[in-house]
Amino acid sequence: MARITTPLTDTQIRTTKPQNKDYSLSDGNGLYLLVKSNGSKIWRFNYYRPINKIRSLISFGSYPEVSLQQARKQRDEARELIKQGIDPQEHKAEQEQLKQEAIGNTFYSMAERWFKFKTEQGLEEKTLKKAWRSLEIHVFPYIKNIPINQVTAIKTINALQPLNNNNKYETVKRVCRRINEIMYYAVNMGIIDNNPLAKITDVFNSPKVKNQPTINPTELPQFMQTLAIARIELRTRCAIEWQLLTMTRPSEAVGAKWQEIDFDNCLWIIPAEKMKMRREHTITLNKQAMAILSIMKPISGHREHIFPSMKPPYTAPMNSSTANMAIKRMGYKGKLVAHGLRALASTILNDQGFDPNIIEAALAHVDTNSVRRAYNRATYLEQRRIMLDWWGDFVEQASQGNVSLSGNRNLKIVNQ
Repeated sequence: MARITTPLTDTQIRTTKPQNKDYSLSDGNGLYLLVKSNGSKIWRFNYYRPINKIRSLISFGSYPEVSLQQARKQRDEARELIKQGIDPQEHKAEQEQLKQEAIGNTFYSMAERWFKFKTEQGLEEKTLKKAWRSLEIHVFPYIKNIPINQVTAIKTINALQPLNNNNKYETVKRVCRRINEIMYYAVNMGIIDNNPLAKITDVFNSPKVKNQPTINPTELPQFMQTLAIARIELRTRCAIEWQLLTMTRPSEAVGAKWQEIDFDNCLWIIPAEKMKMRREHTITLNKQAMAILSIMKPISGHREHIFPSMKPPYTAPMNSSTANMAIKRMGYKGKLVAHGLRALASTILNDQGFDPNIIEAALAHVDTNSVRRAYNRATYLEQRRIMLDWWGDFVEQASQGNVSLSGNRNLKIVNQ
């Protein structure tokens, strides 16, 4: 018959006196209080290790620092671990090690490891330096030396509040994203259990969406004629027309490399790392875009980039702001920017009745529906070719000043 143990009481423990030698008081289920001859009282848990069934002891701390209720809670947690085949002593040692590692891992040291990881992934050096600089200015002065497991939402929010007060909402959003990347990196590395900063963006004002300036579709002929006579470098004009014809972003357009062009199939295959959404993007090249390549071939065919920089280092691509500066000098300041050419193309193609899904695919906008996204990528290439061929002819006619926006809407073949 099993021996019945009467649970201890706080009064019993408090009034227990030391004796000439150590003795113990049992509370049941392996928990007992060791009363030392020097008067100290230590909680201990007696159990069998789940792997080898060897008896072992683990200390839960001293009384009264650890109360009876707290000791029982530790005992119950230990018994639950044993049921799962986990040795409480080993679990305690692992938790202590993680705690010490977290204390030794400051937010700054974790940011350095995150930065190294991002660098090894092949992200653009310019982008990474810009991200690190924003952390140096807005984050490190406040939480640089805080252990990563002690970085709280309120500390981080206070650090970013000056930015928010100065209406730098877009900057706040970007910095929050970088901070969260570092925190989630720490989670994935096992340094911390969770990210307490996941929702800090919600407390700040949302940045106002500001559309890129663009012109009315009816103004395209005038723009093309102005571009034709503008006092700008030939390669700059080619870069602007290339972006217009391919419907790409400014950085994507000037970053084009000769090795990315499939001349046999009239395709431009942009690697994932160069795209905003980090997905490979294939663009069908109409005859007008191919003509731009023919113009650029004797200029830069011996170089890596189709539109190389016009100043050292000549191995770099043209600066993505070059097109904007040229467009501004052409008299379009405040009316049109290079990125606005994409909106212009989208407006015209939608007005002409092209399938919005095909237009979005051509713009490299990622569908949020993963199944539909996979289907679109598999079927839209040839439909985009037809649409971009039409677009190239439209732009060419605009350059001659004889474009009618009522146009030919017989586009059934594209939308099937």
